[in-house]
Amino acid sequence: MNRENVLIPQADLERQRGFQEKIRAMFEAREAHPAACVETYGCQQNVADSQRIMGMLSACGFSFTQDPRDADLVLVNTCAVREHAEMRVFGKLGLLTHSKRENPEQVIAVCGCMAQEEWPAKQIRESYRHVDLVFGPQALWKFPELLWQVYDTRKRVFSVADEHGTIAEGIPVVRDRGVKAWVSVMYGCNNFCSYCIVPYVRGRERSRDPEAVLAEVRGLVEAGYKDITLLGQNVNSYGKDLPRDYDFSDLLSDIDRIPGDYWIRFMSSHPKDATKKLFDTMARCGHVAKQLHLPVQSGNDRILGEMNRRYTRDQYLELIAYARKVMPGLVLTSDVIIGFPGETEAEAMDTVALAEHVGYDALFTFIYSPRPGTRAAELPDPVPREEKRKWFSRLLEVQDRQSAAVHAGYVGKTVRVLADGESEDKEFPLSARTEGNRLVRVKGDLALIGQFIDVKITGSNTWALYGETEH
Repeated sequence: MNRENVLIPQADLERQRGFQEKIRAMFEAREAHPAACVETYGCQQNVADSQRIMGMLSACGFSFTQDPRDADLVLVNTCAVREHAEMRVFGKLGLLTHSKRENPEQVIAVCGCMAQEEWPAKQIRESYRHVDLVFGPQALWKFPELLWQVYDTRKRVFSVADEHGTIAEGIPVVRDRGVKAWVSVMYGCNNFCSYCIVPYVRGRERSRDPEAVLAEVRGLVEAGYKDITLLGQNVNSYGKDLPRDYDFSDLLSDIDRIPGDYWIRFMSSHPKDATKKLFDTMARCGHVAKQLHLPVQSGNDRILGEMNRRYTRDQYLELIAYARKVMPGLVLTSDVIIGFPGETEAEAMDTVALAEHVGYDALFTFIYSPRPGTRAAELPDPVPREEKRKWFSRLLEVQDRQSAAVHAGYVGKTVRVLADGESEDKEFPLSARTEGNRLVRVKGDLALIGQFIDVKITGSNTWALYGETEH
């Protein structure tokens, strides 16, 4: 991919800042104080995108509210990975008819992966006529211009053309207050797993320049963020499109040299691009958390082939063995799909057996959800969903037992955690995370939020650890 076609010229970004000023001036002339409600569905990449959108809205003069009824603009950032996510969005858009009826001047916008899909965009155009603006991920950088078109013309605006992917540097960001931050290091995907819609809606892989990533991370560390996650649809293929020999391991090494007390995480990784160099770098770098999310998706070679994953069960296990060799305390998580089209019970049980063999700390598990436009959606799928649920339950039984056992092994130990917020448990009011990203509920003072602390683990269950601060 030609890098000159990927990077948005600064002149074009300056033009967008001009539209931000137009919108701000419009509201100032009305002596209005507009508020926006931004709702995000899906992955951390969508969270990062929403923070950029909020940055642009702030530059347009908006404050923020969590109640759509109080908002002059409601923006729904959508996910297209599973059907359930799309149904939730359509349900939300249905509810927004009420706030639009109460405030006819309210602008309703839909963006994200679902907006880039042909069928959902058509459905919104035809059946949700109270939605004023629809745009896909490739058009995010020109959101101010699209929003100005809505205000200027009072007509509906759709920007969902199949554009090539881009990178826009310098867009303002509004981050949540706290200790966690997300940094996109690359966008798009080249893998075309047969079940996945992402390459069709987010475009081809393109990496941000290392200097831009390093500057952003450095700024976050200086601002006090202590748990920073590097994001990409396939983060460990970072750098393949750069005009120099520089990969994700090199980026981690350079970030690790930034002084400060913080953790660096990353997701998501693809096993075909996970290398010994990456694991050696993780082991060597003091700021890089010894936590790895490496989606396996299936434990059966035939299904992996049908999924177009481009590795085998044995190759995956070899990766895990090496990673654990160089990082003995590694916390390992994964994604698994049960019920892929044509999968037999025996093949599904291969996945259950793999989960038991590997001993994951946690799994993110899904029953296959067909995505129109993907190759898998065209495959015969004769197994009833009720049967797939039975296979799924067996997987959950194995993983819940494993997670509970791993957590029980922490009881009596003292671990270093980052206090990152308030817990919903009144007895354990402090929420924290270990380096391995395990949830810890802590008896401790809320004034500790934002600090690394030592906690003695006194109890556990399948999903969390419980402890108290050491004095």
